Amino acid sequence: MKIKAKLKGDIVKVKALAKHDMTTYNQAEKKTGDRNNANFITHISASINGKVVFDASTSQFLSKNPIFKFQFKGGAKGDEISMTWVDKKGNTKTDKSKIK
Repeated sequence: MKIKAKLKGDIVKVKALAKHDMTTYNQAEKKTGDRNNANFITHISASINGKVVFDASTSQFLSKNPIFKFQFKGGAKGDEISMTWVDKKGNTKTDKSKIK
């Protein structure tokens, strides 16, 4: 996952690229003949200093390698933002970045 977080005034603007194949039910059925092989990000969250600043439940509607953009108040330069996604098969990925 690539994360860019920039402080402008008192608002932190975040852009994150979550690398994932995002296989939908239809794609899985075409490839393997079994819809149960679908795998996509189902939940993504971001926190700073232990406080959740972004939380979303997702579905197969996202494209491959989705980009998430959001903003929040309450960060400072040098603070560390942590983002985690969970996919349908239970795999997780966590990455961190500092606010610039």
